[in-house]
Amino acid sequence: MYETYTTVIGTVVSEPRRRRTQAGEEVISFRMACNSRRQDRQSGEWNDGPTLYLTVSCWRRLLAGVSGVVQKGRPVIAHGQIKTNEYTTGEGERRADLEMTASAVGLDLSRCTVGDAGSRQVVDVVAEQEPTEEVTGTRGDTVAAGPGEKAA
Repeated sequence: MYETYTTVIGTVVSEPRRRRTQAGEEVISFRMACNSRRQDRQSGEWNDGPTLYLTVSCWRRLLAGVSGVVQKGRPVIAHGQIKTNEYTTGEGERRADLEMTASAVGLDLSRCTVGDAGSRQVVDVVAEQEPTEEVTGTRGDTVAAGPGEKAA
């Protein structure tokens, strides 16, 4: 079976949870939400599309970096192997959840700034800004160009 790797950009929506598996390995996991934005061609307004929620699990070398930086409300970029977990609730309902085993996680510096105040890290989340213009992608898709980005 082939592994599916992807990169997601979004916001952390839960406090990261550190735990130890039955095998004794440590893992940090958190939930994140990713929104797409589309421009209504008639009104010109930007609207949020559907939200993708997933659980991101961080293992081994990623633990140290993630534990001090990733917090609820922070904008992040995560890359890793994605899969669907299917399960049955206590009420007998079948459900599915997306989970990513991350190979890389970082702050989205287009939506926050990072500084160093002595020995502690300072992260300021930048307010969301409306895209300033739209550009056409390589497939002909219309996408947003934000402040400081160049329209193609």
